[in-house]
Amino acid sequence: MTIDLAAASDGELAGFALAGHQAAYGEMMRRHREPLLRLIRAHIGGNDEAVDVLQDCFVAAFASLGQLDRARPMRPWLARIAINKARDWRRRRVVRQFLSMAVPLTPMIADTIADEVPGSDIVANDRAALKVTMAALASLPANLKEPLILSTLDGWPQAAIADFLGISEKAVETRIGRARHRLRELLAASNG
Repeated sequence: MTIDLAAASDGELAGFALAGHQAAYGEMMRRHREPLLRLIRAHIGGNDEAVDVLQDCFVAAFASLGQLDRARPMRPWLARIAINKARDWRRRRVVRQFLSMAVPLTPMIADTIADEVPGSDIVANDRAALKVTMAALASLPANLKEPLILSTLDGWPQAAIADFLGISEKAVETRIGRARHRLRELLAASNG
C-alpha cells in the first residue's frame, strides 16, 4: 500500500513521520519550506544565514514532533520554532560581533573580510532596494516585526496572528501600523 503524502494533512504527515516514514519528513519540508524561509529571511535579513536557520528550525521541529497537536495546523507551530531560531541566531550574531570587535584586526585579517555592500554595477537597483528594505525590516523590534511579517509576507489574517502571538486583534492592528510607520522612517533615513 502506497501513501499519497501530498494529499495527507499535516497531522497525518506528523503521524507518518513519527512512525518512521522518511518520505513524510521530506513532504513536510517541501510543504512548509518556502513560507518559513520568507519568515526567517525577514527576521535576519540574509539569505545564506536564513537557509542555515531554516535547517535548524526543521531539525528542532523533527526532534519535538511528538509535541505537535495534530488536530491543529502545523504552519503556526513551525513558525513559532522558526521565529525562536531566528531570535537565537540574532543573539549569537550580536555576541560574535562584540567579540570580533574585541580582537584587533591585523592587516591579514582585515584583507579577508568581505565588503558586504555590493557595487552598483553588480547589483540591480531593485535588488539593492530589497536588501535595504529587508535590513530595515530585520532591525525592527520583534513585537512589531512579527505581526507585520505574518500579515504582509505570509498573508495571515489578524485574528490568526492575535491567536498565534497571544495578543488581541487590536494589538495586532496597532503593532502592524507602528511597524509600517517605523519601517517608513528607517527607509527614509537610509535614502536621505
